[in-house]
Amino acid sequence: MTPSDGPLLVVDDLHTVFHTPRGEVRAVDGVSFQVAAGETLGLVGESGSGKSVLGRTVMGLIATGPATTVSGQVLLDGRDVHALKPGQRRQLWGPEIGMVFQDPMTSLNPVKRVGTHLTETLRRHLHCSRKEATERAVDLLNQVGIPEPVRRLTQYPHELSGGMRQRVVIATALACDPRLLIADEPTTALDVTVQKQILDLLASLVSERTMAMILISHDLGAVAGRTDRVQVMYAGRTVEAGPTRTVFDSPDHPYTDALLASIPQLSDQPHTVLRTIEGNPPDMTRPPRGCRFGPRCGRADDTCTDLMPALVAVPDGPARQVACHHPLLSIESLEPNAPLTEAGHGR
Repeated sequence: MTPSDGPLLVVDDLHTVFHTPRGEVRAVDGVSFQVAAGETLGLVGESGSGKSVLGRTVMGLIATGPATTVSGQVLLDGRDVHALKPGQRRQLWGPEIGMVFQDPMTSLNPVKRVGTHLTETLRRHLHCSRKEATERAVDLLNQVGIPEPVRRLTQYPHELSGGMRQRVVIATALACDPRLLIADEPTTALDVTVQKQILDLLASLVSERTMAMILISHDLGAVAGRTDRVQVMYAGRTVEAGPTRTVFDSPDHPYTDALLASIPQLSDQPHTVLRTIEGNPPDMTRPPRGCRFGPRCGRADDTCTDLMPALVAVPDGPARQVACHHPLLSIESLEPNAPLTEAGHGR
């Protein structure tokens, strides 16, 4: 995975706020990052950390409305996605941005045949004939590894296995050759063997097509070997970001370290007690005033309780950022509010 020069996607200080009867829910709270063509960014964190809302906001599926406020910028090749009218935004879905959703059974229409899912996308965006769309659909199913593609076009989603349904979703997302692919938990509810096949497929497609990809997952193992950079989210905010291997080999934020420590090891003895992160994620209608991980962190003190840590660059690390008053690594100085470079890292 070799990213090209310059960012394709720039997300700057993005906020997504839901207005509910219980109060405002800041599902995404000031997140920034960049992704270049040919690069894969991993978004990781517990359920409820804001990963999926972030992905949908980047795509424009979640936008400002009666019960939602979106602020900040999402620039796709220089165009602000949220400054576009709804009709203009929809024109981006397919040719510019594709999305693979978590559950293929809910993202595929159960009363439409597989072929219809693919051909209607092609005919709408590429304005091709029915014959051309059908030929392209067969080719797409071949590309994602579905056997007997001509026969599969006539089948309904319930007639396919979970792995095949997810491959159909991937084929639909790639039908119009998008420049950015957002994969939101693409291996949910699949067995381990099929998970590996789907992740390998996505990685090969990104390489072949030189797409940018955002891989959203709570599975750190899935992200570890298939992303160039990783962004760790907690309670709507980024707590650590940097090259994937560096962050996973030497985590700097206590939350990242706790996530990695909770993964079972093959070397563990039988009946070894699994490590967990004590406490629960905060109520996002009443988040803590200071560090949102503070109530669950063994290193927290009064500073953490009173003051929200900024995401700052780590001068001694290779393009890393961390939001912690007491980072794990021995660092004498941190550079607050360091600007992002073209590859999306702090200086």
